[in-house]
Amino acid sequence: MDDRTDHRPLALVTGVGRTVGIGAGIADRLAESGWDIAFTYWAPYDRRMAWGEERGAAGAITERLAERGAACAAVEADLADPEAPARVFDTAEERLGRPVTALVMCHCESVDSGLLDTTVESFDRHFAVNARASWLLIREYGRRFTGPPGTGRIIALTSDHTVGNLPYGASKGALDRITLAAARELAQLGVTANVVNPGPVDTGWMTEGLREETVRQTPLGRLGTPRDTAHLVDFLCSPEGQWINGQLLMSNGGLA
Repeated sequence: MDDRTDHRPLALVTGVGRTVGIGAGIADRLAESGWDIAFTYWAPYDRRMAWGEERGAAGAITERLAERGAACAAVEADLADPEAPARVFDTAEERLGRPVTALVMCHCESVDSGLLDTTVESFDRHFAVNARASWLLIREYGRRFTGPPGTGRIIALTSDHTVGNLPYGASKGALDRITLAAARELAQLGVTANVVNPGPVDTGWMTEGLREETVRQTPLGRLGTPRDTAHLVDFLCSPEGQWINGQLLMSNGGLA
């Protein structure tokens, strides 16, 4: 390990499976701001989704982060496995040689289904990935954090989807409560914990009709970008963002 990486804090960003995703945008911005990055991805999830697996994405993201001066560790992890969060932290610490200072959770299970057509298997998987894994990641972070008070950060990405999105919206609601609890329960560590709703960011999941309708409903007349979310997360992770704590922040361009 060289002197450059000795002085960069480490951020663990989950759910960085595609180069165009919000997670990748956040990792890019944090790398530019002086963070080293460990990130997780899970290719089988992308293969199940409409956009499909982006082959070579982990390598491309790693190269991009290295160009921004960051040391990186890409960790493939199925967060539906309750043992995965501890293994992710172990791997990040072993590869990059220091504890995690910022935990940014962008991972999710997201399958459109409503009250009448959601299966029990899908419901359970959503809660395993979106809620339980997030709790276990936060718990692991809290057990391991040794940084100076005021430096630790926990940030989770959420959603306000409900209709036609039962398991996703319900499990994200649980994620909100778990993360906001950390703002109080980890107070003795001087760690802040916040939730960010990134609003309508199209990373390949929107239909053309939904895209047009969302643009019409947004005062700024455009969709969000991963960079929009990344700027807010970067601020929350900075020393200037320390006073923001225990909040659910809407970053949605004023979408009604």
